[in-house]
Amino acid sequence: MLVVSYDISDNKLRTRFAKMLSKHGGVRLQYSVFEINNSKRIQDILKVKIEAVFAKEFEGSDSIFIFETDLHRATKYGNAIHRDQELIFFD
Repeated sequence: MLVVSYDISDNKLRTRFAKMLSKHGGVRLQYSVFEINNSKRIQDILKVKIEAVFAKEFEGSDSIFIFETDLHRATKYGNAIHRDQELIFFD
């Protein structure tokens, strides 16, 4: 399962991003947090699409966090990659 959290300032880009997450099986947990419990293939397609399409359109403060709950790993795009603090995962 993936948990995707985002902070995107541009309204159109943010709306496109949320629709894309929903299209790939995302269920909205909070306004800017989605849970995606789909196949590994769909999750991989989603991550490629985020990096290839959305991350390129970011402004300076935009960011996406992808938490891969089964791997205890987080992937960051945009402003989030500049934050060097450790992330803590609980089992």
